[in-house]
Amino acid sequence: MPNLEEILNITRKIGWGAAKLLRSYYHGTVEDGNLDVQYKQNEPVTVADVAVSQYILDKLQAALGNEEFGYISEETYKSQQGKNPCEWVWIIDPLDGTRDFINKTGEYAIHIALVQGTSPVLAVVAIPEAEKLYYATKGGGTFVETVNGSVPLKVADNKPIEDLTLVVSRSHRNERLEHLLKNLPCQNQKAIGSVGCKIAAILEQEADIYISLSGKSAPKDWDIAAPELILTEAGGKFTHFDGTPLKYNTGDISQWGGLLASSSQHHQILCQKSAQTLAEFASDVP
Repeated sequence: MPNLEEILNITRKIGWGAAKLLRSYYHGTVEDGNLDVQYKQNEPVTVADVAVSQYILDKLQAALGNEEFGYISEETYKSQQGKNPCEWVWIIDPLDGTRDFINKTGEYAIHIALVQGTSPVLAVVAIPEAEKLYYATKGGGTFVETVNGSVPLKVADNKPIEDLTLVVSRSHRNERLEHLLKNLPCQNQKAIGSVGCKIAAILEQEADIYISLSGKSAPKDWDIAAPELILTEAGGKFTHFDGTPLKYNTGDISQWGGLLASSSQHHQILCQKSAQTLAEFASDVP
């Protein structure tokens, strides 16, 4: 079994290096400031996505090699399809929140997760504009690292359900989600880009709930794996609406169905209410 503490130290350094590189593109300090935005399946991709993906892969592979580990990155996963799944797999999103990156909201993140089997055991989520890096190992808790060092984090767990705040997307909205949000017992909302930034807001006790509904498409493994571990190791929960755990490295990179992340104290009630509300909505649609 790999030494997770040693690997975590390597990954944290790579996370900081990737954040510095991504900020250089965001602030236009690279030689060619053109992001060269292209669209793949209606989602934007920039030269920054590709450059940071290559940086992370190169650094991880140089430190850890290819024999024991597999690598799945948003920018390279198609070349991995058809290969036998490894026991230990890196799942990487070099730029989560590309639209926010392009639109200069500052709400973009880098996700790096190490999955054993189908569950994450190590995670780093870097928020470049906040100059923060969140990290966790299975059973080891969650920490936030800044220039001043690292401190442990725990989610809030003492609010009445009606006082909880939902963190929502600016761009990924549809009629089903709007209907669900209107019918939850908590109506406070906060719009934030990037799944990593949304989960960071829950860790920082600025929000309490995040809901994802798949429609024609679904969030991918690299959107969720690292954020899930930093949330659950801080005492939160991230499950399907029926309470079953999320699984990764299964051969299907999509996370279908309703997913709910929370600071945990009302998690089961919110999952049940969400499933019931969507079932009623589906029955009302002609």
